[in-house]
Amino acid sequence: MSELASDTAMVMAAGLGKRMRPLTASQPKPLVRVNGKALIDYSLDGLANAGVARAVVNVHYLADALEAHLKARKRGPEITISDERDLLLETGGGMVKAAPLLPDPFFCLNSDNIWLDGPRNAFRELSDRWDADKMDALLLVVPHARAANYEGKGDFHLDPLGRISRRRTGRIAPFIYTGIQIVSHRLLREAPEGAFSTNVLWERAIAEERLYGLSHTGLWCEVGEPGAIAPTEALLTRA
Repeated sequence: MSELASDTAMVMAAGLGKRMRPLTASQPKPLVRVNGKALIDYSLDGLANAGVARAVVNVHYLADALEAHLKARKRGPEITISDERDLLLETGGGMVKAAPLLPDPFFCLNSDNIWLDGPRNAFRELSDRWDADKMDALLLVVPHARAANYEGKGDFHLDPLGRISRRRTGRIAPFIYTGIQIVSHRLLREAPEGAFSTNVLWERAIAEERLYGLSHTGLWCEVGEPGAIAPTEALLTRA
């Protein structure tokens, strides 16, 4: 079995979940259930199955409920909280705040991810592709054909070496970001203060040709709105 690039992941769980309303009126989005299982448990169980030992979870909206759920989990990974109750820092700011808790590199994933592995575990595939000398971040992307519930125009192009470029305005891009990546602390250097999107850091990495992508060989489900839950449950039942 190949070695993981990191033993630690950051799980993004601090968002307001506005697109998932009304289900998020009284619970944070990571606790919305699909097939009777909280969304964040799909992410944490995926990490555990891959052998990732530690997870740093950031919290903001209805943080007490989320923390209580995490404390009640019966299996790994070991969880540390990055507390954003006072100020929601978005994805980039959240990573910067949590950086002292994270090794270099670390996995990072959204707490609303549901994916099915292909022939190999996604985290091990990312680890095999990771090259710290060339990469500031390595994003797991998926083609439209393997992205359930997705109706957008895509996010990225990959060149023959796997380097990422953005979708051109008015065009379709072949790959969609799954919400899973490996991140080097180099990506976080000289970051803005306060709340900001990871896109700010990605843009610099693209300009420096240090943002790479890897095509996911399994399936991925977008679960951004209440209407996506039933088709996702049907897909998981068939899988």
